[in-house]
Amino acid sequence: MPTASETVPQQGEMPFAKVRGEEITQLPLDLYIPPDALEVFLDAFEGPLDLLLYLIRRQNLEILDIPIAEITRQYIEYIELMRDMRLELAAEYLVMAAMLAEIKSRMLLPRSAESEEEEGDPRAELIRRLQEYERYKQAAEEIDTLPRLGRDTFEARAKAPDMKVARTELHVDLKDLLLALKDVLVRSDRFTSHQIQREALSVRERMSNVLGAVNADSFTEFTTLFEAKEGRMGVVVTFLAVLELIKESLIELIQSEPFGPIYVKARHDVQRS
Repeated sequence: MPTASETVPQQGEMPFAKVRGEEITQLPLDLYIPPDALEVFLDAFEGPLDLLLYLIRRQNLEILDIPIAEITRQYIEYIELMRDMRLELAAEYLVMAAMLAEIKSRMLLPRSAESEEEEGDPRAELIRRLQEYERYKQAAEEIDTLPRLGRDTFEARAKAPDMKVARTELHVDLKDLLLALKDVLVRSDRFTSHQIQREALSVRERMSNVLGAVNADSFTEFTTLFEAKEGRMGVVVTFLAVLELIKESLIELIQSEPFGPIYVKARHDVQRS
């Protein structure tokens, strides 16, 4: 009868590497790992001024009153650390170390009151450079926080599909033209005059009036050509004038959709006097 340990499935040892298809579960006995193989160097500075500013800010020191001896000691320790890590040391770091050593020696040497007034503070030039560098560094950090195209925002591009617009010209049906005339006649009945007076209405004169009211660059609504206060006679004369102008190819009627409003425009080849 199988025991409890034999019935419970057990997970085998997982390989930590695979070399040429072969799973490796144990480290080779002749494997050598250097003592400093896993050391990580995290601090990275853009130059000696950046390193000095870091050392000053780390201790909450005032730039205008730098303890030059302590800062020089820390700076030299950092340079030695970079050498121990076998990092490529730029020449400007060594130049700054020499400058710090010079300032330190000038501050340690005794000076007379007159020479001290003439020479001033040996740290003045270094303080000026640190303040200027700090301003530019802060401005660069503020600029870096601004939205940047390609990092924070991305330009969207889309190619528009090729579209061919087919414009169909709709011809005005005579039935729609008569329906529009009917609407005008209905409105003109409201202005029917009972005065028995013959008005001389000329179709030719009304043709000139219609031509003056339309042009070839814009559309004029058909119903605006009629004066309802002229009564039925005036409406009929205007309608006849429109028909004569269409017959002589001086104007054209346009309707954008079925049962839509009718528009009038002059033809482009019409020469006006």
